[in-house]
Amino acid sequence: MLLELKNIEKSFGEKKVLSGVSFKAEGGKAFGLLGRNGAGKTTSIRILMNVFPANEGAVLIDGKPINYNKVSFGYLPEERGLYPKKIIIDQLIYFAELKGMKHKDAIKAIDYWLDRLDMTEYRNKRLDTLSKGNQQKIQLITALAHNPDIVILDEPFSGLDPVNAMLLKDVVKEQITQGKIVLFSSHQMSYIEEFCDSI
Repeated sequence: MLLELKNIEKSFGEKKVLSGVSFKAEGGKAFGLLGRNGAGKTTSIRILMNVFPANEGAVLIDGKPINYNKVSFGYLPEERGLYPKKIIIDQLIYFAELKGMKHKDAIKAIDYWLDRLDMTEYRNKRLDTLSKGNQQKIQLITALAHNPDIVILDEPFSGLDPVNAMLLKDVVKEQITQGKIVLFSSHQMSYIEEFCDSI
């Protein structure tokens, strides 16, 4: 699978935020989107995921306009978006079902990821009882449980201690070896250099 953003332009009112953005990302490789805060990384990601349209340009898969009904995305946003007062398993199932999973399959996948990320003991706890790093691991499960084709990680190592950062590195490497497109967005050069085949 080859993902391509081609000559993307985006303005909000009079403010032009993207001008001629183009890049290609291949399956089985990690692609790094590197830039300072405010450079347009998150805007590019939102256009890629069809959150809002570009003013000009195209998003292509294998040379054809992307079909959002057939290509699935897993997204770990920089700003976390889960419900702090809700039970973890309930909201993980909710998000998995929103992405098209059957209830039984969702539970099976979520339990796999809870175990993989050493989070099983928190299954029936409220999210706000967890540390920031563990909340991030729960958010990661929402990105991966439905087995997406394209995995997008926006500042994924923010707030993680060294042990959890190592665990996340292993998970990312697994996703790459499964042939998925993995896209990193970060302003931290060290992580981009470690994982990415192209930047």
